[in-house]
Amino acid sequence: MSSSKRRGASRRWLVDGLITAFLLLIGAFGSRFAQENQEVTGALRTHLDALGYALILAAAAATIARRRWPLPTLAVVAGLTAAYLIIGYPYGPILISFAVVIYTVAAGLTLRQAAWAGAVAFVLMALHAFFPVSDFTNTHFNGLLPSAAFVAVPFAIGVTVRVSREAVQRSRADEARRIADDERLRVAQEVHDVVGHGLAAINMQAEIALHLLPRKPEEAEAALTRISRSSKAALDELRVTLAVLRQRGERAPAPGLAQVPALRDRLAESGLPVHLAIVGEVVELPLAVDLAAYRVVQESLTNVLRHAGTATAAVVLTYTAESVVVEVTDTGRGGAGPAPAPGHGLSGMRERVTALGGTLSAGPRPGGSGWRVRAELPVVPVVPDNDGGW
Repeated sequence: MSSSKRRGASRRWLVDGLITAFLLLIGAFGSRFAQENQEVTGALRTHLDALGYALILAAAAATIARRRWPLPTLAVVAGLTAAYLIIGYPYGPILISFAVVIYTVAAGLTLRQAAWAGAVAFVLMALHAFFPVSDFTNTHFNGLLPSAAFVAVPFAIGVTVRVSREAVQRSRADEARRIADDERLRVAQEVHDVVGHGLAAINMQAEIALHLLPRKPEEAEAALTRISRSSKAALDELRVTLAVLRQRGERAPAPGLAQVPALRDRLAESGLPVHLAIVGEVVELPLAVDLAAYRVVQESLTNVLRHAGTATAAVVLTYTAESVVVEVTDTGRGGAGPAPAPGHGLSGMRERVTALGGTLSAGPRPGGSGWRVRAELPVVPVVPDNDGGW
């Protein structure tokens, strides 16, 4: 058993011990007051004696095991309480011990088990209403009401607590599943962006090398060198991403807009000329916003490599006091080219941006020549409220 489980078990035994001690205390000292009150009203049949106190204290002591063995504990306490009432001892603290065990059964067992156990306990408790059996005219049918109350009330409270606890547990489980799903999606997006970009660049360079190999082997060798560099850069970025996701040791810096010039240079080596322009004063962005903006640039340029054919691209980064705007355009086939696969590419970019309270639009450039992706991200990311709104 782990130390946390041992501490939890120790706390439960401590709490149960304190409750049992309280029940023993009020049983020993409170039963006398109950007897005196019922002597005044004339409802008392039998005065407390050693046997009566023994039954009271035994019922209270048995509650120490109520959470570990709820049904056997209920059987013992219900039997002792029924014997106590049948003998005719006064209503008193022994019924509190009985109610505590009823509550524990209702809160800890299934509704079916608890209902059967409660019904049997009520029958045992109700027996005292028919004693003494020699005088049916003086049976205490009014005793059925307190018997029913000491079963029904703690039973209802216990069921309510159990239902509430199960609802909280389901809510926590749903939240844990949602967090796990979000984390899996985030990991998938990160790996897709890193690997997808690297493979697209390598594919482009490999096609160039194959084309040049028969006629210009020296240029093909240069293309193969670029493939080696691109693959190494992609592997390095993948290692950085996985290190960040694992959260082990010192976390390497996540990619951001500061890496866009290096991304531009790599793509230029792959055969995609990229023009980079920065508008406004560069400001330090929150890590999540910086990463999302970089991924928009990276994925947009990767899609140019994949779908635009022979083209050039332009990246414009606009900084304002409230937001950063990323705009990527190309001169390729535009809307005529195949769209990114659903669930990746474009939809992945949109999920990243909207999760931070930003907006993203993508479509053919005016005039039908080339493609345009525009994302606007707030400098301070917006967090959804508890209702799922913004």
